Amino acid sequence: MVARPDELRRIAAALGIAPTDLLIDIDAPGFDIAAWAEPFGDGAELDLVEERFAVLLGAAVRARRTLDRELTIAVIERDFGLPPVNLSRIENAQKHFGRWNAAVQQSLYALFGVAGEAALREGVEQRHAAGQLDSFLAGIANPEARHARTREKIAELRAALEGQAPAPAPAATAMPLPAGGPVAALHLVPVYGAPRPNGLIGNQPTGETVEAPHIAGPRAFGLKVGRATLGGGLPAQATVVADPDRLPVPGGLVALRDGEDWRLLSVASGRDGRMIGYSVNPDLEVSLDDCDPASLAAIISAVFL
Repeated sequence: MVARPDELRRIAAALGIAPTDLLIDIDAPGFDIAAWAEPFGDGAELDLVEERFAVLLGAAVRARRTLDRELTIAVIERDFGLPPVNLSRIENAQKHFGRWNAAVQQSLYALFGVAGEAALREGVEQRHAAGQLDSFLAGIANPEARHARTREKIAELRAALEGQAPAPAPAATAMPLPAGGPVAALHLVPVYGAPRPNGLIGNQPTGETVEAPHIAGPRAFGLKVGRATLGGGLPAQATVVADPDRLPVPGGLVALRDGEDWRLLSVASGRDGRMIGYSVNPDLEVSLDDCDPASLAAIISAVFL
């Protein structure tokens, strides 16, 4: 979790220091991010075998979701019982497999169509051996990619705290895998969004960027959710990646252009086969088949920060 600028200001006020004093500089001489993070660990001895499998599992889930256009975040929650927040944590290898509860483990078995843990581990290892996970490992296992995202986030926070516009980030940054692996790209897209009345999202540049999946088209962009208009499954602090080059599918999410703003909708199919977009707050129902396709952008990923 990363604190918001307003949270940092309140913490700094309580401590009697400047808000920017709370920020770290991971490139400072002598700074060791592993040593800095050590006090926040749970004290458990590092299990390299399980750490490795957590990374491979995260890559396998990313691959499973990314390569199947119909397997959206909403579909995974609906059909496999895996909430978006847990899906995000799995894809970022935040826990060993054994530390997930039985419900999450069962969801993963169902997602991969296996009977149990042994079959899941074997299937993931087979995918890795066949090179199917290589392009998905860079965003998880590469410390340089993580450090780049950390630098970017700290720069955004510093700019916000100092009232400056952050420097624009490159559209993509090449990040090498460990020795012997292929080179992947960290695909960063600009983020827009400001809360508007009636659940709308203002089409306002934030100066931030977000990582997009490799399937994202050249016009993809990020949208700050701002309010939980679709319920608890997509919290207000989330940022979604919208792709105007992809049309919505039932079970997924879509951004609909509403005047100068955007509206997020969940997509379902009516009994007559027509696609309907729904919002929880406000309570809306929109016939997507009647909308100009140019006003629709399918949601292809979400970041929960």
